[in-house]
Amino acid sequence: MDEIIANQVSNRRKFIVKTGLGVTALATASQISLAGRQNGSHKIRIGVVGGRFGAGFQFHEHPDCIVEAVSDLRTERRENLMKVYRCSKSYESLEKLILDTKIDAVFIATPAPDHVRHVIMTLNAGKHVLCAVPAAMTIEECYKLRDVVRNTGLTYMMAETSFYRQNTISVRKFHEEGLFGNIFSAAAEYNHPGLESLWFEDGIPTWRHGFPPLLYPTHCTSFLISVTGERLITVNGLGWGDNNTLLKNNPYNNPFWNETAFFKTNKDHPFRVEVNWKGALRSTERGEWRGDKMSFFSALSEGDDHTIVLVADQVGTDSAGFQVNKNVTEKYTQPMWWQTGLLPEPLRHNTGHNGSHAFITHEFIDSLINNRRPTVNVYEALAYTAPGIIAHQSALRSGECMNIPDFDN
Repeated sequence: MDEIIANQVSNRRKFIVKTGLGVTALATASQISLAGRQNGSHKIRIGVVGGRFGAGFQFHEHPDCIVEAVSDLRTERRENLMKVYRCSKSYESLEKLILDTKIDAVFIATPAPDHVRHVIMTLNAGKHVLCAVPAAMTIEECYKLRDVVRNTGLTYMMAETSFYRQNTISVRKFHEEGLFGNIFSAAAEYNHPGLESLWFEDGIPTWRHGFPPLLYPTHCTSFLISVTGERLITVNGLGWGDNNTLLKNNPYNNPFWNETAFFKTNKDHPFRVEVNWKGALRSTERGEWRGDKMSFFSALSEGDDHTIVLVADQVGTDSAGFQVNKNVTEKYTQPMWWQTGLLPEPLRHNTGHNGSHAFITHEFIDSLINNRRPTVNVYEALAYTAPGIIAHQSALRSGECMNIPDFDN
């Protein structure tokens, strides 16, 4: 029986290899893109603001980029940024850095509640922006961000890591080649237990104190939206809290450690998202995509095997003795796309968040060099962010079904 099933799926496996899930095909496509650079005639001069997350990127290695200056409010973090990016110029604040006329663009890696204010300030100073997630904290901020990007005509990109995780790149290629058939449902989870250790520094609350999980949704929502292009249009959200004293008096009035959202897409597909800060959880950022021809399940933990399920149309027997169609489950050997021509040669090494940081670095710089819209532009960023904002509102209303605004128009 195993031989029969193997024969039935062999053609599909050959198709998977043929259509680019080997390294060569994607590398070739990328090399064409890289060849389109403007002959290195102009290098983007970037400023980096935020000495924690901001120190984990590769702007100093990109052939079309120069790190002109860095900034953080803390002296030790400024000094670390200068060391990482081999940069001799620093500023004590974003407000001072954006006055530097040599700077073309700024990477903003400041606390989440400051993102929209800092992005607007930077765009109005005439600088392009790459910003950490999430894009905004409220629906009002979402509209403000969209409008200032439109009005300035400058480039905005959100640094969403799940878009460029190695398995997401593969899944996107699967979808483009039609191997899933119809993706009829999806799920994603972001578990980060232990974050409460970052809620206070020297007894003083940080911006993370009580931060609502679903206000940080993009590591999950991007798993679906970046693959299928669907938009999330309605949501029911639910939360869990235990009246822990740590949750008391947080600036967000958030009672939840963990939140779950049940979305409907504009194609009437279900999409479940979980963002969890506390509990007996595996730390993970993962997605599941279920199709009528093939499904893909991300590893439960970083470094474990991903799983593919293929429809085989072979009659088998279930545990109750009934005859059923038997599918085939197999391990997916993950290509390391960061080793390929998808990136300029100096960036071809493993980086943060499953290799995504080098891709984010390249995508932003390349979009500026070639005067094109980046992948996670303002419309995509808001499509990832706004559903979480509404889902949290729904959770506060005990799961009320709520509509999600459309920022594409």
